[in-house]
Amino acid sequence: MDKNWLNFKTVIVTGASSGMGKGIAEKLIKEHGCNVIGVARSEQKMQKFVEELGEYKDRFTYQLFDVSSLENWENFRKYLEDNRIQPDILINNAGILPKFDKFQHYTIEEIERAMNINFYSAVYSMHILLPLLLKSPSAAIINVDSSASLMSLAGTSVYSASKSALKSLTESLREELRGKCYVGIVCPGFTKTDIFRNQGSSDEKAQKMLNMVSTSCDKMVKLIMHGVGNQRELMVFGKDAAFMNYFGRIMPVLGGRLFSAVMKMSKLPLFDGVFKED
Repeated sequence: MDKNWLNFKTVIVTGASSGMGKGIAEKLIKEHGCNVIGVARSEQKMQKFVEELGEYKDRFTYQLFDVSSLENWENFRKYLEDNRIQPDILINNAGILPKFDKFQHYTIEEIERAMNINFYSAVYSMHILLPLLLKSPSAAIINVDSSASLMSLAGTSVYSASKSALKSLTESLREELRGKCYVGIVCPGFTKTDIFRNQGSSDEKAQKMLNMVSTSCDKMVKLIMHGVGNQRELMVFGKDAAFMNYFGRIMPVLGGRLFSAVMKMSKLPLFDGVFKED
């Protein structure tokens, strides 16, 4: 396998305006000479990214739309076809992390939003773009999932469900497309990005604990790019993800109880909604 297979490809990256998506897009552009089409909703963030790219900015274009809309993906495919753009690689990175809470505390709207962004956005993008991708001799799909798909924790019912669905879909697609399209899935642990910071906890003790188990965004991006460069099919990154992967496979029931006990004993406000009596 040629480790330079990424070079000079046309890549679509969702969630490219910040966090890991932005970092992945930047490395593809600067280190692999790729042309990247970023997909996100914030034009302000996209414009800022363009400015940060400096001399490389000509290799980056963007489209602004809600990835959880099927119609938007159909319009995006038309944009690619009308402009005779042949995509080689699709990286589904967009996602949200609902607050830690009991299942019954989530509204139906919150549940649907998590499923739409974390799961259906990838369903739509792959279903709509796969015929185009398969025209490329270097066709690839990389889905950025989560360690939550490896083992579900108390307080993450909705998030884990959305990410587990994505993992199962990706694994099936990997076998269906073997030999035609590289399909990889990334299961990162807690990463210091906006999706993680937006949990609403300003408690110093909570932040200290989260920092202990989290991986920096830059490091996570490097790990992902190395794994994708080697066409790894399953990538589990981060100490917490490694633990969850182990317990999820070897002792899923006991592992879940152990993690719940640790979360409860921490008495962090972050987990109040999970363990406080209603």
